[in-house]
Amino acid sequence: MIRVLLMTLAFIAVVTMNALANILPINGQTTGEISNRVPVLFTPAGYAFSIWSVIYILLAIWIVGFWLRLKKGKRPSAKMSLYFILSAVFNIAWLLCWHYELFIWSIVTMIAYLLSLIALYLEYGNGERGFMERLPVSVNLGWISVATIANISYVLTFYNWSGWGLSDQLWTVIMLTVATALALHIRFHHSDIPLTLVFIWAFVAIAVRHGMDELLVSTAALFLSGVLLTGILLIKKKPAKTGMTP
Repeated sequence: MIRVLLMTLAFIAVVTMNALANILPINGQTTGEISNRVPVLFTPAGYAFSIWSVIYILLAIWIVGFWLRLKKGKRPSAKMSLYFILSAVFNIAWLLCWHYELFIWSIVTMIAYLLSLIALYLEYGNGERGFMERLPVSVNLGWISVATIANISYVLTFYNWSGWGLSDQLWTVIMLTVATALALHIRFHHSDIPLTLVFIWAFVAIAVRHGMDELLVSTAALFLSGVLLTGILLIKKKPAKTGMTP
């Protein structure tokens, strides 16, 4: 019961902090206002961030599921509880770093957030067992994977990184390609369609944001969205049912 209670408190703390970040807002500026201050081509259109509502709803259902299974004598593993609590801590830490413009530290905390989600995700193994229970983690991990790339892009742009002579447009296409490879890797090895759909959601939003103003970026984002959709439809491999469920 202690594990589930701590996970519940961690979830409430994350939702509260994210709400306060935009209601107060923290340090006098909202999360979006800081993001829009620097033109970053990898950043999706504003509507894409509504996915946070979906993530929090799914996580709330996920937490309730643990409470229901607790009544049947089933409890989450110590590792699963730890990784989720760490993800909540790093989520809050990232918010504070971002709002107080500690941008280098925002990368550190974002990567720590990502790694804790990866560890939590891997607790479900690489098979199809626990697919529905894994869904909230899949969607969260997919979005934070995209957010990590956007965060790094923002900080590099903020500090006027030269890009080793390559244009911002070309670097964005490279990052989109790397993100696509990551999503296809997870689709193949973990049979995870929801996570791949999150990448498509982000890529389409990037294309919508830039439209004809950045034709190379928009075209690449839409093309790679098509590649990911093809991967969802054509990748049929079903991994061995190994791993654990909570």
